[in-house]
Amino acid sequence: MAAVAALRVAGRRLGLGAPAGRAFWGGLRKEEKEVEADKIIHQEKSEPSLICPPPRSRNYLPPEDIQSSLESHVKEIFGPSLPDNWQQTPLKENRLKYRLLAQLAAELGHAVPNSQLHLMCSAEDVLNFYSTPVKDVSKLNELRAAELPPNLKIIWEQ
Repeated sequence: MAAVAALRVAGRRLGLGAPAGRAFWGGLRKEEKEVEADKIIHQEKSEPSLICPPPRSRNYLPPEDIQSSLESHVKEIFGPSLPDNWQQTPLKENRLKYRLLAQLAAELGHAVPNSQLHLMCSAEDVLNFYSTPVKDVSKLNELRAAELPPNLKIIWEQ
């Protein structure tokens, strides 16, 4: 307490007055931080908001030439460091793995879900993923469309 009073007296003798004392103790710093925060908030408000894309259909039918297409992508991205069997190419480097999966997702319109990214360890895993067709139909709708045996009756409530 005595030290604070001594600093105030010394500041007044030097002609610093009250504003300098506040700057010394951080009173003005708080005001500056508030102004900076207002600027940041104003910048965030001026940026356009992101709009969620419409839900996409998860239907995917693999093209017939998926193996040759994937092979050309792997050779293009990984270059001369490929093993003899291109399907055994490891996807250890994340940058190359991202380039391969991003190109395939853009070309085929079917991306690897986040929950399965860790399973893509080699080019063979990517080939298996992109070779598997995906239907966007529930099991009940599949049963409705299928021919059922005569002893099985399903009554659809609507």
